[in-house]
Order: sequence, then C-alpha cells, then structure tokens
Amino acid sequence: MRFRVRKTAHVFERLGLAMAGAACGLFVGAYVGSAISALTTQGFLLLMMVLGAIGFYLGIDTPQLPFDDAHSHIDAAELLSSAGTLCATLAALVSVAVIVLRLEPHDALTWLALLGWIGGVAMQIVAGAKARMRKA
Repeated sequence: MRFRVRKTAHVFERLGLAMAGAACGLFVGAYVGSAISALTTQGFLLLMMVLGAIGFYLGIDTPQLPFDDAHSHIDAAELLSSAGTLCATLAALVSVAVIVLRLEPHDALTWLALLGWIGGVAMQIVAGAKARMRKA
C-alpha cells in the first residue's frame, strides 16, 4: 500500500511539473507569437505547450548516478537537465515580463526567448531520456 501511495504521489508531482511546463510554453508562445506574425497560430501555441509539458515532465527530477568512485565523472544528464531548466524558465520569465509590463523589446530579444525556450526544453527532453535509459 505504501509503495502505491508513493508512486501515485510521484505521478502527481510529474503531472504538476508537466502543467508548469505547458504554462511556461504558453507564455513564451504568446509573447513570440505576438511579436512574429508568422508564428501567430494556435498550432504554434500548442507546440510550445506540448514541448514544455514533455520537457518539464522528463527533464526535471531525473534519476541521478550513485555518488562513488566508479561514477566520478560528470553526470551529463544532470548537467543537461539543470541547464535546460534554467534556459527554459528564463525564457518564460522574460516572456511573462514583456507581456505583463507591456514592453516593446527589440526583435533580437524575441528570437533569443524563442531559441532559449526551444534549446532549454530540448536539453530537458534529452536529459530525461538519457537518465531513464541508463536506469533500465
């Protein structure tokens, strides 16, 4: 019984992370879509949300390598996960700030936010997949 409760709690946590990723993707999509007219589509918003949900579900809370002499090298999955989370959430924070404060930033910031988001969630997805493959 205790194992099932623990497993259920872990699934709830991961679903919450996925929803946070989807929300971040929605903000990035709304900001970038409002600044780049070719990306003003519902499909683009949905893509940003799906990428965020997958990235935050897989890339946050990755299984770590044991800490001993046999595993003394850098854990690439952990490094990718943390860097990806930083890039993705920074892009989301910038997007929210631009939307809420009604700023008119340079086009370069828009592209930087988009690339930061895509790069960040890509790193999270790769890190999550790598960490889970070594666990199996």
